[in-house]
Amino acid sequence: MKFIKRLLVFAFICILFGVSTIFGFYYYVKPELPDVATLKDVQLQTPMQVYSQDGKLIAQFGEKRRIPLSYDEIPQDLIHALIATEDSRYYDHFGFDPIGITRAAVAVIASGSASQGASTITQQLARNFFLSNEKKIMRKVKEIFIAVHIEQLLSKQEIMELYVNKIFLGYRSYGFGAAAQAYFGRDLDQLTLSEIAVLAGLPKAPSTMNPIYSVERATHRRNVVLARMLSEKYITQAQFDEAREEPIISQYHGAEIELRAPYVAEIARAWMVNRYGEEAYESGMRITMTVDSKLQKAAHTAAINNLLAYDERHGYRGAEKVVWKANQPAMSTEDITKYLRKQPTYGELRPAIVTAVNAKSIKVWVKGYQEQTIDWDNIKWARKFRTDDRQGAAPKSAGDVTAVGEQIWVRASHIDTLEDVTDVEPTENAEVAPEKAITWRLSQVPNANTAFVAINPENGAVLSLVGGFNFVHSKFNRATQSVRQVGSSIKPFIYAAALDKGMTLASLVNDAPINKWDKSAGTAWRPKNSPPTYTGPTRLRIGLAQSKNVMAVRVLREVGLDDTREYLTRFGFDKTKVPRSETIALGAGSLTPIQMAQGFSVFANGGYYVEPYYISRVEDPFGKVEYEAHPNIICQTGCAQVPTPETFTSNSDDNAPSIEEATSATALEPIDMASFNEEDVDTNEPNYAPQVLSEQTAFLTREMMYSNIWGGGNWRDGTGWNGTGWRAQVLKRRDIGGKTGTTNDSKDAWYNGYGPGIVATAWVGFDDHQRKLGRTTTNSNLGKEQITGAEAGAKTAQPAWVDFMRIALDDKPQASKAIPNGISRVRIDRDSGLLSNKTDSSSMFEYFEIGTEPKEYVQESLTDTLYSSDTSEGESLF
Repeated sequence: MKFIKRLLVFAFICILFGVSTIFGFYYYVKPELPDVATLKDVQLQTPMQVYSQDGKLIAQFGEKRRIPLSYDEIPQDLIHALIATEDSRYYDHFGFDPIGITRAAVAVIASGSASQGASTITQQLARNFFLSNEKKIMRKVKEIFIAVHIEQLLSKQEIMELYVNKIFLGYRSYGFGAAAQAYFGRDLDQLTLSEIAVLAGLPKAPSTMNPIYSVERATHRRNVVLARMLSEKYITQAQFDEAREEPIISQYHGAEIELRAPYVAEIARAWMVNRYGEEAYESGMRITMTVDSKLQKAAHTAAINNLLAYDERHGYRGAEKVVWKANQPAMSTEDITKYLRKQPTYGELRPAIVTAVNAKSIKVWVKGYQEQTIDWDNIKWARKFRTDDRQGAAPKSAGDVTAVGEQIWVRASHIDTLEDVTDVEPTENAEVAPEKAITWRLSQVPNANTAFVAINPENGAVLSLVGGFNFVHSKFNRATQSVRQVGSSIKPFIYAAALDKGMTLASLVNDAPINKWDKSAGTAWRPKNSPPTYTGPTRLRIGLAQSKNVMAVRVLREVGLDDTREYLTRFGFDKTKVPRSETIALGAGSLTPIQMAQGFSVFANGGYYVEPYYISRVEDPFGKVEYEAHPNIICQTGCAQVPTPETFTSNSDDNAPSIEEATSATALEPIDMASFNEEDVDTNEPNYAPQVLSEQTAFLTREMMYSNIWGGGNWRDGTGWNGTGWRAQVLKRRDIGGKTGTTNDSKDAWYNGYGPGIVATAWVGFDDHQRKLGRTTTNSNLGKEQITGAEAGAKTAQPAWVDFMRIALDDKPQASKAIPNGISRVRIDRDSGLLSNKTDSSSMFEYFEIGTEPKEYVQESLTDTLYSSDTSEGESLF
C-alpha cells in the first residue's frame, strides 16, 4: 500500500508539474500568439486574373497560384486521403493528438530519427497561417496552442476547407485546386483516385515528392497514401489494386490561358498596379477587358502571318546558331532535347536542330515535338537575304538552305494548326504529343515588326490589339507606344477639311507636278506621286482613293495651312505638334496605331470623337464591382448637351515644330479628352461623345475611302479605275472602306479602314526608324500569287487588314449604305465634274451636301485641252 501511495503521489506531482509546465508555457508565449479569430475573415491570396469581354482567361498575375474551393467542392476521396495520411484521429482530438505525439516520440527513441510526424492537420494549418517552418521546441509549443485555439473557433469542416486551400504543394501551387491544375491540367473533381493520392502525399515534401520532379518518389508516396486509406477502410482492396497499378502521367500545366493577348494583359497589369499598388497581384481581382476573343485571335493570326510573309519574301538570313559542325560528332537526341529546352519559344516559332538534309527535305528535332520532317514546299522560299532591297537566287535543294547541326526556327505552316503548337509548352520530363499531324515550315525571327488594333467606333472599346511580333521577344507595345510617321493615312483628315471649306467629291484638282522654291534652303520642293504618273485635272474622290500626293498638297493649299492644322485638333491631334509646313499633306506628322484607329473612327461613326478604352470592369473575388468604365456614347436622336467642335480649345500656335521636328517621332500627339468630358458633360446625363464633324462630311469622306477599295467607273466601257486599296475587293463587301499609308522611302506601311461596327489599323515597319522596308523580286520557286516590287501600305500592311476583316465581318450581314439627311445625288460628267444630261458612260451619279451641287452643265465642246499643267502658284485648279 505504501508503494501504491507513493506511486500515486508521484503521479499527481508529475501531472501537477506537467499541467503547471503547460500553463507556464502558455503564459510565456501568450503575448506572441496571434489572434486566430482572423481566420474567420481570412481572404486567401489569389492571383489577379484578366479576361476578355466574353470570359476567356487572358492572363494570371501573382506568385501564388490558388483556386479556392468550398468544403462541398472538395472530393471525399481527398478528405479521406488527407485524414488517413496526415491525421487519422482528426475528428477525435482538440487540435493536437497526444497519442500521435507519444507514438512519434517512441519512434524517435527506437530509431534515433524522426521517422513519423506528430502534427495534426490543425497544427499544420496553424503553422501555415501564423508560424515559420523553423525546427524549434518553442515553435512547436506555439503551434499546439494555436491549434487548440483554432479548434475552439472553427468547425472541423471549416478547418479542412482552410487546409485544402492554404497548403503549399509545389510549383507555385497553394491549395489542392491549383495543384490539380498544375500537375494534371484538370479540376480536382476530375482526378482519379490515384491522382488524388499523389496530391495527398505532397504536404510531406512538395518540392521533391511531386511527379514532375520525380515520378519514382511520387509513385512511392502515392502507394503509402493508398495503403493508409486501405488500412483506415476508406477504400476497398479492389480500388487499392486498381489505383496502385495506374501509371502517373504528369507534366507542368500553367494557368489555363484561353486567349493569347499578352500586350492586352500588360495594359491591365500596369493599370491595376498603378491603381491598387503591388497588392493587386494577390488581390484575386477579376479584370474584364474590352477585347473580344474571336477578334483578338483573328488580329493575332492576321498580323503575325502577314509579318512572317513579309520577312520570308525578303530572304533567309541563315541559321540562328551552329550547334555542331560537319566534322564534329552529332549530339544525341537526349542532348538535343536538353539543349532545346533552354532555347526560347516565340509564339509561332519554335527552335529546332537539323539532324538530316536530303535533296528536297530535311529532318529536324523540334522543341517539344521530337523528330519532324520539313518538305520542299516549306523550304523553297528560303533564297538568301542580301539586303532589304536584294535577294539571292532561288534555292535548288535543301542543302542550299541549311546543314546538319544548325539551330533553326520552324513553325506550323497551316493556320488551323497554330494553336496545337503555340499553346503547349513541354516540361522537363515530357514531350508534347500533338493530337493531329502538323506540317512544319522553315522560318526565322523577323527583323521588322508589326502592330494591329481594332476598335468599336461607337464607343471606343478596343476589340483587339497586337503590340508586336511576340511579347517574350519584345515587350514594347507598338500599338500604343510606337509613334510613327503616318504617310498618306493623314489625307482623309485633310480632305474632310476641304469638304467643310466647300469643296465636293466632284471638285477638280490638278494632278500635275509641283515645284516650290524654298529661299531659305536654296532648293525647290518637288513632291511626287507614287508611282510618278499624273492625270491632270482630277476629281477629289479619285485623288484620295488613288492617294495622289500632289493633289493632297493642292487641297491643303485650298483649305489653308493654318486652318488645316486647326481642323486636325478635332480628331484629337495636338496642333503644337503639327508642322507649319505643307509636308503634313504627305504625312510628315506621326501617330501611334491606336491614335490612327481613333481618328478613323470619327468618319466611321458619323462624326463623333470617341476615346479608346481597354478595361470595362474590375471585380473583387466576391463579385463586387470595384470599377466600371463609362465610355462616351454617340447620341442617336434628341440628346441634350451634345458637345460640338466649338467646345474644343485649340492648342497655342506658338512654338510650332519645324519640318525636321515634325518628321521625328513626336508629332501629332492626342489631346487629353478626360477633362473635357468631366467639365462639359452633365454627370446626370449619359456621357455623350462630342460631334466634331457633320454627318454629311463624315459620309462624304467615307465615300472617298470606299473608292480606295472599290474604285469607280465601268471596266467594260473603259471608264473603270481602282484605288490603292483594291486588294480588299476579295472580301466582296460593299460596306467597307479605308486608306493606305506609305511614308517616304517606305519606312512605315499602314492600312486603316472600317466595316460595320469596327475600325481597324495595321502597321508594319522596323523598330529602327532609319531602316526601309525595301523591295523584292520574283522568287522562281513560288507561284504567281507573290508580292514583288517596292513595299508599300497596300502590299505590306493591307493583307493583314484584309485577313482580319474576313473573320471580323463573316457573321455580319452586308450593311446598306446609310445616307444622312442633307445629302443629294445628282448626275455629273466624269471629266469635268459638272452636271450632265447624258446617261452614257461619260456620266455618273455623285453625292453632294445639299447646296454644294454643281450649278452648270457640261458643254460638249469641253475637252482636256482646256486644262494646262501647273506652272504657277495661282492656277484655278489649286
